[in-house]
This record gives sequence, structure tokens and C-alpha cells, in this order.
Amino acid sequence: MKLIKYLALPFYLAKRGVKIMKKNLSVITMSLVAALMLSACSEGTAGAGKTEVDDVIKIVWYPNESGTDMKSSREEIGRVITEATGKDVEHQLTTDYAIAIETLVNNNADLAFMGAQGYIEAKEGNEVIKPLVVPTGASGTLDDAMYHSWLAVNVDDQENFKMDDEFSLDTIEGKKMSFVSNSSTSGFVVPASTIIGHYAEKSGFEDLSQEDLMEGGTLFSQVLFGNSHQGSAVNLLSGTAEVAAFCDTCVENYVEVVEGDTNKVGSVYKVKEDAAEPFNTVTGSEFTLMGVTPVLNAPFVANTDVLGQEDYDLLQELFTSDDIANNEKIFVPKDSGESGLFFKSDQERFSLVEDAWFDPIRELSN
Repeated sequence: MKLIKYLALPFYLAKRGVKIMKKNLSVITMSLVAALMLSACSEGTAGAGKTEVDDVIKIVWYPNESGTDMKSSREEIGRVITEATGKDVEHQLTTDYAIAIETLVNNNADLAFMGAQGYIEAKEGNEVIKPLVVPTGASGTLDDAMYHSWLAVNVDDQENFKMDDEFSLDTIEGKKMSFVSNSSTSGFVVPASTIIGHYAEKSGFEDLSQEDLMEGGTLFSQVLFGNSHQGSAVNLLSGTAEVAAFCDTCVENYVEVVEGDTNKVGSVYKVKEDAAEPFNTVTGSEFTLMGVTPVLNAPFVANTDVLGQEDYDLLQELFTSDDIANNEKIFVPKDSGESGLFFKSDQERFSLVEDAWFDPIRELSN
């Protein structure tokens, strides 16, 4: 656990003394009200909150994984769960992070795949929610179980974000910024921590908080939320935002490196000509990375009251099995050119994980 903390959190540990304020009640209320006004799309039927175990396992998905290009991966995961448990699986697709989190918290779903911050918020809302498994890194262990949070700018504008030929966070002041959701780990919590840590030593920004980054006026001229990593990236590429936060794994099906190396500051990515929605409107567009930060991998989590301990144990055994690790519809071969939720380049698989593994992210929000 020590290794992953130091690998995944180099920026955070350097700024441990920075106070990151909790979102206040009004911000939370407005976010939830807005979220609940949106409609959650579903491949099944979202029923009333369950109070006991039944014969249907509902999986709620974040907007990032709710696209049609992810359908085959969702269906294969549903198929193996049905095969193992004998229960039908319904996939509840969403358009907002808060909807997915509240669906799990309010006993309207058995399982969810969500970032560390989403899990932490769900756990705070309902203590019976537990991590099921987390995808490992290429080593097949938790030592390298990480993905990357990006800060990106349009390639033609990159010189506007440099000082002395190096990218600098000093340049984002007064710019139009796009995040994913204030419940997104890599699309808000991590980049916000990095930005706050950088500006804390600057006059006038000593008390900069997460709340300040949620709206224009304090640091940014305008703040947008894409409601998905894909949406935040498109905000940048369409010209709606000048800087955007999003993660590598959520856009890797749509973009390719055309200059530099993957996950390296200064590398240039281009949207594929055959990219699916929402990138089909910005095909050929290019962006460059001005910031890259490793982040703990996202878990599958379970509401154990509605899933039941028996199925929880069964699914942990199923997901961590060699059969699942070798299932190419779940862990898609990296060089296959196919879309997927998870990719296999070496020994990737699912691993059991304890709640405490997410403490480094939990500390950023306290």
C-alpha cells in the first residue's frame, strides 16, 4: 500500500499542508437537485428502492461507461454474473455522476463501477456499500493499479500555457475551465488538489478551495462540467473551454498519440477519424497534455444490503478468477483495436481491495 500511495500521489504528498475545504451544503444541494432533474437512461427498468435481496442484480453505470461503444463490455459482464448467480442482470445507464451515486446509496442498485471519490461519497451515504474488486495494473497486482488524470489544452493554444518554454499552472488563471463532475476523482478532485496546492503560495489565493474551482470568478473566468470525461474533453476540443480535466482510460477508445509518449506532459493526442459519439463532432482535433497525475484505479462496488452477502462473496470469487482475467470480452487485448472497459497488455486482472486502500483519495476531500 505504501508503494501505490507514493507512486500515485506525488503532487498531493508535496502539498500535504494544504487545506482543501469540503463542499458546503448549498453546493451539494444544488448539485443533487440538478442531478435528480435529469433522466437516467436504462437498458432495464429502474424500480423502487429494494430493502431485501431479490432475483435481479442491477448495475448502475457512470456516464463515461454508459455509451453505446461500451455496450458489449457491459453485456459480457452481465452475462458472466447471470451465469454465476442464476439471476437476471439489468444495466442502468446514467447521464450524471450524482444520479449513479444516489442510485446505489438509495438501494436502487446492487452494483456500480465508479471512481474512488464516487465510492467514498457513496460509502458516506450508506455504510453497507463495500468495494467488490478493482482492476490491477499490468503487473497483476495493486502496486501499479492506477490510471492518469490529465489537464489538457488545444494543441494550437499550447504556447499560451507555457512560461519559459514549460507548461505552467500560473497560466490557467482567468481561463475557461472544464471539469467532469465534482464527484469525479480524476476529473475534479485530483486536478483541483494539484491546482489548489500550486496557487496556495500565491498572493490572493492562500484560501483557494474546491468550492472556488466549481464556478467562475475566483480563479477561472468560467467553469464548465462535462458530466463525463468524454464530455469534458469535447468541451475543450469544441472551443467551449480553454483547459480541461479528464482521464486517459475514459478517452483511449477515441484518441491516439501522434507526438510524444503516452501519459507524458507535452504529448499530443488526436481524435480518431472514426471516433464514436461524442467525439464524432471533433474528429481530427488535437490536444496536448499540460499536466499528468497518476490516480488509484476505480473499483466495482456493491450495496451489500440489496446484493446480499452470499452473492457478494460469489462475485468476488468470480471476478478474481482466471476465467475472467482471460475473458477477452472483458479484458480486451490492448492491440486489438476494439473498444472496451478494460484492456489487457500483460497480467491485468481484478483484485480484492480493502476500504483503506482508498484513503489517499479520501484525504484529498477532507
